[in-house]
Amino acid sequence: MSAVLTAQDFLAHVGKTLTPKGQPIVLTLVSVNITEWPGWDDTQRRPFTLILRGSPSDILREGLYEAAVEEGPAFELYIIPIHTVAGDRQDYQVVFN
Repeated sequence: MSAVLTAQDFLAHVGKTLTPKGQPIVLTLVSVNITEWPGWDDTQRRPFTLILRGSPSDILREGLYEAAVEEGPAFELYIIPIHTVAGDRQDYQVVFN
């Protein structure tokens, strides 16, 4: 895994579950959204956002978590619950600038 995380580090894990260490919550990586901005071509990492999905009944509090991918690596992620209109789930985002 690279020292600076990029969108490519997560693309292979779309559809897999992530479990934040010490939490009884399981999240699914739904998408990796890559943002194209002028002037970011020569940087180590282009901005991107992970969208995660979890149960509507157990909300994970905003914070820094070590989240392990099912049958994969673990990442330190600052996970933020976001407004979710659908009542059948709770969505979260992780933003990389």
